[in-house]
This record gives sequence, structure tokens and C-alpha cells, in this order.
Amino acid sequence: MTKKLFEIVENPITVGPLIDKVMRREAGAITTFIGTVREITNGKRTINLEYQAYKPMAEKMLKQIGDEITEKWPSTYVAITHRVGKLDISDIAVIIAVSSPHRKPAYEANEYAIERIKQIVPIWKKEQWEDGKAWIGDQLENIPYPKGKPDIKGDDHD
Repeated sequence: MTKKLFEIVENPITVGPLIDKVMRREAGAITTFIGTVREITNGKRTINLEYQAYKPMAEKMLKQIGDEITEKWPSTYVAITHRVGKLDISDIAVIIAVSSPHRKPAYEANEYAIERIKQIVPIWKKEQWEDGKAWIGDQLENIPYPKGKPDIKGDDHD
């Protein structure tokens, strides 16, 4: 069975299976990034988050990030899993695992992966605070999405 390296899932995620996906005899280093739901954001207490994604495109973009990484750091293997749905404080939202013969490419590739996820993967976040909730929008938090997704011209499916 082939390992699925790039996934959007609805169930809780753990680091062990991702490490297993990138483990190999040539690897002298495996780095992991675990993104969790934090309680305080910009001075507001978060109760929970809700992530939504356009899954087929999101998984395609995660794979693109993996391809970019193997082009920049040819000796690396990458696996990325991002969770969607309602997540509580301290739940894991994303895990990135990178293996490499040496530590520096593994660290660099891992940091590159999380920055690219925020830039190009169609995942949207709604924050539930003590005093209300709001769709934050894109992962860089630059573009608000009041409806929970970008407004697409000609999209009348609301």
C-alpha cells in the first residue's frame, strides 16, 4: 500500500504516523512541526477554531509544496497532514514531517512548508472567542472571509 503523504483529515492527528511516512535508512535527521490551537490570539481568549478546506485543491497544493521542497532540498522526504473541522485549545491542526541525511535541510524545509501552507493552501479558519466569532479567512490572516470562504465571482452556491 502506498503511503498518502499529503492529507486533509477530519480526525485528530498524531506525529508518529507522519514520522513513519518519512523514515528511511538514509535519514540522519527528521524534523517535525506541530501546529496547535492556542488560547490567546491578539489579546482575545479563543474558545475553539473551525477549519474548512477545499479538500481536493488543498491536498493538491500540499503536494505542490512537497514537490517544491524536494526541488530545493533534493535529499528530503516530506509528509503533511492538516486537520479540518472544530478544534479545541491544544488540539493539533497541522503536522509537517521532513527527513533528510542532515539536519539543516530538514529544518529549512520544514519552515518553508508551514510558510507555503499559509500562502497557497485553500484552508479557512473561524475563531470562536469569548465575545463572539469571526471567519479569519486566509491562513496569513490578511483577507477576511465573512462568509467563511472567498467571494468567487459567479459562485451562487450559498
